[in-house]
Amino acid sequence: METDSEPYVRLATLRQLHQVMADMNTARSLADTLQTVADGVVNGLGYELACVNLVRPDGDLVVAALSGDAAADSLITGRAGSRESWERRLLMGEQWDGLVFIPHTVGWVLDDDDIPTWYTDGPPPRFEDEWHPSDRLFAPMYTPGGQAGSSGELLGVISVDRPRNGRRPGAWGREALQMYAFQAAIAISNARLRANMQRALVRLEREQQALRASEESFRQAFEYAPSGMAIAEMGGDQHGRILRTNDALCRLLGRHASAMRRYSFSDLVHPEDIGTLLRTSAEGGRAELRLCRRDGSYVWVSLRNSVVADAADGPRFLLTHVEDIEERKRRELQLAHRASHDSLTGLPNSAELRSRLSARLCRRPQAGPEGEPEPLDAAYGHPAYDVGGHDFDFGPGAPAYGAYDHHVHAVAPEGDHDDGAKGLAVLFCDLDGFKSINDRFGHNAGDAVLIEVARRLSNGVRDGDTVARLGGDEFVILADGLGQADAQDLAVRLRNEIIQPIRAEGRAVRVGASFGIGWAHCGMTADEVLKSADERMYVEKRSRPRQHRRAG
Repeated sequence: METDSEPYVRLATLRQLHQVMADMNTARSLADTLQTVADGVVNGLGYELACVNLVRPDGDLVVAALSGDAAADSLITGRAGSRESWERRLLMGEQWDGLVFIPHTVGWVLDDDDIPTWYTDGPPPRFEDEWHPSDRLFAPMYTPGGQAGSSGELLGVISVDRPRNGRRPGAWGREALQMYAFQAAIAISNARLRANMQRALVRLEREQQALRASEESFRQAFEYAPSGMAIAEMGGDQHGRILRTNDALCRLLGRHASAMRRYSFSDLVHPEDIGTLLRTSAEGGRAELRLCRRDGSYVWVSLRNSVVADAADGPRFLLTHVEDIEERKRRELQLAHRASHDSLTGLPNSAELRSRLSARLCRRPQAGPEGEPEPLDAAYGHPAYDVGGHDFDFGPGAPAYGAYDHHVHAVAPEGDHDDGAKGLAVLFCDLDGFKSINDRFGHNAGDAVLIEVARRLSNGVRDGDTVARLGGDEFVILADGLGQADAQDLAVRLRNEIIQPIRAEGRAVRVGASFGIGWAHCGMTADEVLKSADERMYVEKRSRPRQHRRAG
């Protein structure tokens, strides 16, 4: 019987249905759609438990999703019931305008059929329309365009149980469930359409008749795909020219569909990724590269190719799927940066420093007979070995052999005098007086000092030089192309920058710095280079009176 509150109930129900239907149509896969359908019954229609039974290709119905009861979910999800048993259920009981209600008074005859079900306990009903634990309510779902008794085929059945108000649904509740089942059938059909897109494309390639039958299906799947799609010419003078794009790709690149037809992907790819694009095979090829937007910026995408034909043995076209992976690439770069850089100062860390240093060095060739050096290859300036090539270190972490083609040996200036030779200088820096700042003012002040020192060191070197933090108050600078005097001038200049007052925790503090200058040359390992510079730093530190080791 209607009450004064029913108009409000109708509006609330419509709002709930709008939300759960929106969730159904944004699910990413068929499995997600089925679960969203089950969750929507519980969250939006006022039932405590819902189950989606989906028709399989063999005609039987499988429990594809369940919501509201974890125990029942683990018990029956994935189990199947025969089509014959389901048809018997849908023909008995009370027909509620597309719904089927089987009251507990007759439902006992179904206890022994093969349909998976759950059992709920509860007292017998106290009044006529109270819900009984053994009552059953089903909402059949039919393919769009048909309903029960018409041309639509059965797609599945939604089973519901335990209305939250404890009563059998009234007119509005029945209408809401029936409308929901109709929309759920559309959402499930669309999810299946998306899942079947690739299979449809294979059929398009094999036979002309399948192409004509699936043309509209393909058009919708292509145009409304959530990620970018493009069709390009394959072979001939116009190979790779874009013929057609969907809205998602146009939005991704900020370009109109008509403008896209003037390009091929090779016109849009980042210059550094041309090789990646060319190495991507036409059929089944996959690549991650950058494409140019209309505003000149680049976006990372995953590009996957497949081949389709417009008729059997007819012209073939390239179908390209473009997925936006900008966010994933950003996270990967962040993770890579965190792994190779100091979290406090942002400078390269010890591992990254050793990697950069090792990349510049090789193991110089061993001496030949009677102490004579091995002959050098005229083209590349390294030993003309038939197999071994350069005497490189192929141990763990060593660069690949090909990395040293055209390698120029790193050499060190000879002695302590400036003979004009240039080399790779390694300046090992240790702060003086830093421990007292930590002890007196706390670690926050110490961190502020390290951050400011890192900034001053970075500003004091050239572009292309490396400033790294080994840990604690130790820093290393790699500066290539310096002579003895250049390296000493750089050390003095950096020390003068460091000793300037630093604001930390509201006060001005000062630290000094000791520098040791080492030289990297081929034949040394990265650890040997750093150890040499470290030892020179301690020699320099000990050579100054203690009272002059810090700025004050």
